[in-house]
Amino acid sequence: MKIIIPLAGLGTRLRPHTFSKPKPLVTVAGKPVLGHILDELAILDVEEIIFIVGYLGDQIEKYVSKNYPQYKARYIVQSEMLGQAHAVNLAQDYIQGDVLIIFADTIFKTDLSLLKNLSTDGVIYTKGVEDPSRFGVTELDEHGIITRLVEKPTTFVSNLAVVGIYYFKKSEWLFSAINKQVERNIQLGGEYFLADAISIMIEEKAKFNAFTLEVWEDCGKIDALLLTNRYLLGKLSGEFHKDEYHDSVIVPPVYIAPDAKIERSVIGPYVSIAAGAEVIDSILRDCIINEKAVVKASTLSNSVIGSNASVAGTFHHLNVGDNSEIDYGE
Repeated sequence: MKIIIPLAGLGTRLRPHTFSKPKPLVTVAGKPVLGHILDELAILDVEEIIFIVGYLGDQIEKYVSKNYPQYKARYIVQSEMLGQAHAVNLAQDYIQGDVLIIFADTIFKTDLSLLKNLSTDGVIYTKGVEDPSRFGVTELDEHGIITRLVEKPTTFVSNLAVVGIYYFKKSEWLFSAINKQVERNIQLGGEYFLADAISIMIEEKAKFNAFTLEVWEDCGKIDALLLTNRYLLGKLSGEFHKDEYHDSVIVPPVYIAPDAKIERSVIGPYVSIAAGAEVIDSILRDCIINEKAVVKASTLSNSVIGSNASVAGTFHHLNVGDNSEIDYGE
């Protein structure tokens, strides 16, 4: 199986962090979002992962080659932001047979091994939501086969939201549908959406299952990122050693990198502290502290502090980008 992971979006809802790093490398629960996604692929026989990259795409390549050398990887630049289907279609010359497509906006958990014995033409992964009017949803027949996709329905169709993970048994059929989509100029706001290509396949009698994810956590904006951090930390057994922080109070669940420095502080609950970070004389709750960031004499909650940033003498909710400095002591 080959896998396509489109990553070229600018991540404007996660600024200022995405000014200096691609959105999939924003950290949650001690690991970049992309790392959580790649971990889920271990159960599959992956022939190659094709990353569709854009702005700062070299950082994606460095991260994958360093942390996931077991995967054969290819990197394709999407130089024009023409939408999901356009991004996927850039990989057409490198894929035959089945393909799994994962958009890197969310962290998910599901049993991907079920794809090995699939009898239909593919799978569109879904998750039940309370307000389906905010999402694209799937409409199913009595056999659980998808009959159509409906974008942000104004009347109730289904509560099964499309989450951005798709499996196609015949990639050739998918690429043919995308080519027809482009020929017919089926787009919205200058972008070609994958849902329209799938709708063409359904018109051509393709049968798709709607598999429901066990976990679907959004990482597309700051408040969602913090909620996902809270969820994931709640699933951890506690990645830290209390004895190492004898002058501090650690309130689980937290993630503290082994080389992080913690002194005279109260950490937690729901705090992630990345490698090389320092927290001194501070109180943190519901925070993500990124690599080599420094927090001193501060009380923070619901805050994200970027890599190499420095914060001192503050009592706020903060969203501080990489390489920034905030000092209320001066």
